[in-house]
Amino acid sequence: MRVVIYARVSTKDQSCELQLRDLRAYCAARGISVLREYVDIGESGAKDSRPQLNELMAAGRKRQFDAILVWRFDRFARSTKHLLLALEEFRSLGIQFISYQENIDTSSPLGQALLQLFQPSPSLSAI
Repeated sequence: MRVVIYARVSTKDQSCELQLRDLRAYCAARGISVLREYVDIGESGAKDSRPQLNELMAAGRKRQFDAILVWRFDRFARSTKHLLLALEEFRSLGIQFISYQENIDTSSPLGQALLQLFQPSPSLSAI
């Protein structure tokens, strides 16, 4: 499995080392080799467009990896809308999303069930 890591901190005086250490250890414990680490430093999670996140999304659209590993959901996206749109895009591309702190892995049955809880339901007016 081709796995990438995404880490982010909001200010330039913060460090992603804690996130990266935990994510690297997670991969090492499971025998997973990391294809690439995407790290945004000094980038607000409220912004949908960040340099490394944009590169990650472009690589995902080219199907260059099979799974993305993040430390927490809020390191990837601060808004629920941005997170859900990205998760839906990953799902449509066949890319698994793993959140270390929340212990969510969309490749597992439980992760799939939890992901379904977040999906928007069809409009009642369409029924």
